[in-house]
Amino acid sequence: MVRINELDPSASPLDYYGSELRRLREAAGLNQAELGGCIFCTGSLVGQIETAKKVPTRDFSERLDAALGTDGAFSRLVGLVLRSQLPSWFQAFAEMEAKATYISTYQAQLIYGLLQTKEYARAVLATGMPNNLDDLVAARMERQRILTRERPPLALVILDEATLHRPIGGREVMRGQLAHLLKCAERRWVRIQVLPYSAGEHASLIGSFTALRFEDDPDLVYTEDLISGHMTANPETVREAAFRYANLQAAALSVEESAGLITRVMEERYGLPGPDERAVA
Repeated sequence: MVRINELDPSASPLDYYGSELRRLREAAGLNQAELGGCIFCTGSLVGQIETAKKVPTRDFSERLDAALGTDGAFSRLVGLVLRSQLPSWFQAFAEMEAKATYISTYQAQLIYGLLQTKEYARAVLATGMPNNLDDLVAARMERQRILTRERPPLALVILDEATLHRPIGGREVMRGQLAHLLKCAERRWVRIQVLPYSAGEHASLIGSFTALRFEDDPDLVYTEDLISGHMTANPETVREAAFRYANLQAAALSVEESAGLITRVMEERYGLPGPDERAVA
């Protein structure tokens, strides 16, 4: 039997989730094993989440709401829990990203996080050798929910051609990732352009950046260095980022041409599965 620890609900979203789970489970007259049986998991897992030793998933939360009749309370709370698993320096940006009306981003090395597949995200995040990889992947997938909500932001994404060729995770992962980009591009509020190698020198050789625009708040620009991220609303920086982004858009392929290039790279470079999916051409 899992030993009951006293949680401070105000300590973190995870602690609050665990304390609420225990409170509502006990109010329903269920022990951990009984609740686990209702939501198709073990009583041990319920206990680990109640004691904040394990991070709940969205699927777990939705089943929990159904079993306890909590009117979506855990489904709403799990978003905060998963966001809290992001690196502390990134959490503020993720919160602002979720509030943005317009997102404009140029990515020089990697596919933008909101457009990553789960497998691609896992390969990227694993490079940091974290001890909570599953939680980080779940948090990244949770971020992407802003693109499927009722009023999603307009996302303008420019990808350097290098992002299509860098074999993150191997052939199968890249094939799935590029197919996912093409699917994302079918949404009216997602515009994907590729900056081709043939563009040569361009307005953001210094690296990636993201600009956020809001209905009522000042615009923001976000950049990252080796170990942290930086946001600023400085008007000069925002203006400079807008100028550089406009130049990148002008140098990039059109949305239609970009989709064609993504398709060609997917078919020619990552093709059909081979005997060794980790091998690349």
